[in-house]
Amino acid sequence: MVKSIIYTLTAITLCVVLFVCVEIYVNKQFEEFTAAIDTLYKKVEDETANREDGYAVKQMWLDKKSKLHIFLPHNDISYVDYWLNETCGLIYTGEYDLALGKLEVLKEIASTLPDSYAVKLENIF
Repeated sequence: MVKSIIYTLTAITLCVVLFVCVEIYVNKQFEEFTAAIDTLYKKVEDETANREDGYAVKQMWLDKKSKLHIFLPHNDISYVDYWLNETCGLIYTGEYDLALGKLEVLKEIASTLPDSYAVKLENIF
């Protein structure tokens, strides 16, 4: 009986530690992505952004998303892909005003998406 309780508590503890570590990892990835988006936003705002700037952020996202597929649903990752591709296309054509709007959406997604999968009471129930 005592062994069962110890094994159960050990399993619960390991699960909690795993969930917390995953949350920290996902938050770190999105913090770095948000920083890159902020930099791109400033360049677009100044109308100095070029195709390479957009594709640098896109390449950064491609590197991150290959690992984030393990922890996040594919639909949420596809959503970021969609908005990032739209933004890169607008930067390429020089439509900076429209690109700013897309970047605003990307900033919001990058700030709210990790919270959707955080270990919080509201996400559990």
